[in-house]
Amino acid sequence: MKKILLLLLLPFLFVSCEEFQTRKISSEEILSEETRDFNWHEVDQYPAFEECRNIMEVEAAKACFGNKVAQYFYSRLEAKQPVVTEALNDTLYLYLKISEKGKPAIDSMEIDSLVLDQLPGIKNWLSQSVDSLPKIYPATKRGIPVKTTFRMPVVIKAE
Repeated sequence: MKKILLLLLLPFLFVSCEEFQTRKISSEEILSEETRDFNWHEVDQYPAFEECRNIMEVEAAKACFGNKVAQYFYSRLEAKQPVVTEALNDTLYLYLKISEKGKPAIDSMEIDSLVLDQLPGIKNWLSQSVDSLPKIYPATKRGIPVKTTFRMPVVIKAE
């Protein structure tokens, strides 16, 4: 009786042992698996000026950075005191790139031709504004500085 019971259980022991076999996983496989699930379009921490660095909530930090950049641009553009011949009420879009070292640069601009006709120096003024921005701490992803690009609306109103 014991021999029959042992013979019946023996195949199950071999099958269940095979299920628990382990295999060594290479670091390349782990990296590949992790980067597949990694969302490269989201950052853990947005770029920040000194006064925005301690904001931990992601949306509030993003808003702080965007507001500071907008305030800085508007103050620089107002200082130019441009004169226009026609009333303007338009929005241009500035694609602002922040490098992994925190260096700002204009990636591209979307500006209506009417704005360019009335304010021919606007591209130069925006470039100068970006070049003179205060220190920016770069965005991070898992603690690693990364480059980011933001689409910044700039409202132009002149009468």
